[in-house]
Amino acid sequence: MRCWSSSTPVWARRSPWTASASLIDSAGLAVGSTGRRRPTSFHTRFSATLRDSSPRRILTVSELTGLVRASVESGFSDVWVEGEVSNLRAPGSGHLYCTLKDDTCQIRAVIFRSTASRLRFALEDGLCLVTRGKVTVYEPRGEYQIVLEYAEPKGLGALQLAFEQLKQRLTAEGLFDPARKRPLPYLPRTVGLVTSPTGSVVRDMITVLHRRCPNLGILVVPVAVQGEGSVEQIVEGIQALNDLELADVIIVGRGGGSLEDLWSFNDERVVRAIAASRLPIVSAVGHETDVTLADFAADMRAPTPSAAAEAAVPVLSEVLNRLGELDNRCRQAMVRRCADERRRLALCFAHLARLRFTLLAAAQHVDGAVLQMAQALRNLVKRRREQVHAATHGLIAASPQARVHHGLTFMPHLFARLCKVMGHQLDRRRREVEACMDHLHHLSPLAILSRGYSIVESLPDRRVIHEARQVEIGQDVLARLAQGQLRCTVRETISDPSV
Repeated sequence: MRCWSSSTPVWARRSPWTASASLIDSAGLAVGSTGRRRPTSFHTRFSATLRDSSPRRILTVSELTGLVRASVESGFSDVWVEGEVSNLRAPGSGHLYCTLKDDTCQIRAVIFRSTASRLRFALEDGLCLVTRGKVTVYEPRGEYQIVLEYAEPKGLGALQLAFEQLKQRLTAEGLFDPARKRPLPYLPRTVGLVTSPTGSVVRDMITVLHRRCPNLGILVVPVAVQGEGSVEQIVEGIQALNDLELADVIIVGRGGGSLEDLWSFNDERVVRAIAASRLPIVSAVGHETDVTLADFAADMRAPTPSAAAEAAVPVLSEVLNRLGELDNRCRQAMVRRCADERRRLALCFAHLARLRFTLLAAAQHVDGAVLQMAQALRNLVKRRREQVHAATHGLIAASPQARVHHGLTFMPHLFARLCKVMGHQLDRRRREVEACMDHLHHLSPLAILSRGYSIVESLPDRRVIHEARQVEIGQDVLARLAQGQLRCTVRETISDPSV
């Protein structure tokens, strides 16, 4: 980090802390042999203060800090410092705090809000700056710092850095996207000029526009193209032409100049106004080598204002000549087309004549075919009629009604025979059923019970008892008779079957 003071003589800038033998005046300035007052170092002033004070004067911390601050501020009231930005902080107050450092040392720096608002670029860590300010002491912490009043990037001007930063941000937003650019109208009726009303630029553009298209309407919106208030006027001029909707294309331009002179066309408000315009805009700022952000946002960039006028409006005489050539070519093309169509029409008439004979021959053939078809149809109808007549006689002969009438004559005889046969069959079946019933009656267990037998069942499981040993004395049994049942108790069992 290098530091030099503009208020310190050249002979003292190399070693600001060294002072030659001199006198100390009441203001704390050293007077040399030449009689010129120059700022003294803190060491010299502090030594003089101690010599003037009593041997045992004791300073408070505040007093000592105040002496140091007064000495530092008077000795380094206007210094240039080069260093790298680090520890950048931007609180809500609007002030900026950072540290300027080099390879071996560092110093705290502060940029107050009024100065920070005038910076054309954004501070960021790692940025190498060349700054101007005054050195002071921040008494609450007893630290010395530099209050910056001016700053610019080292090796790159502040405007150029601001240009690159704004360009990157707007590019990221898509304002410079080529897809947003619109084509210029081929033959505009009115051209709007947003430029300075004085100077050669507006005269050159008007001259070129009238030379190329004498009946062209021109709307000039006078604005300031540099200096204070120029940005607002340019934005209002663009918006006014869009609101009036009288122009077909807008040219925004000015003559050449330095980067500071052209800076109004690098302002974000102007760039956004150009991008938001509903009318196509041609940017014609400066010379061909001058590049502004307005060039990127516009629908077309022209190297010079005169070139912008030439790009916005075609030469009317050339357009008329071109229209004349096109008219002649159209006439010749129509003549050739009419001749070709006449030849085609003649060929069509000849073809129609041939087609007429072909149609007559075809008509004769059709007439013959119609006669043949009529005769064939009559023959077919005759054959079908004969077939229908024969089929009718056959249907009458095989009519169901006739067959039913014939069958009804046999119904009484057949019914009598059926009744007789059915009677014989019923008698035979009745005798067979009675015989079966007699046989079943003899085989029925009930018939056996009617002859004095019974069926004995054990209680309570109701099993049929076949032998005496199946029951025990005292067990209850049930005897089924031909008529009714008996509930008995076994008092004795006899196994002899002969008893």
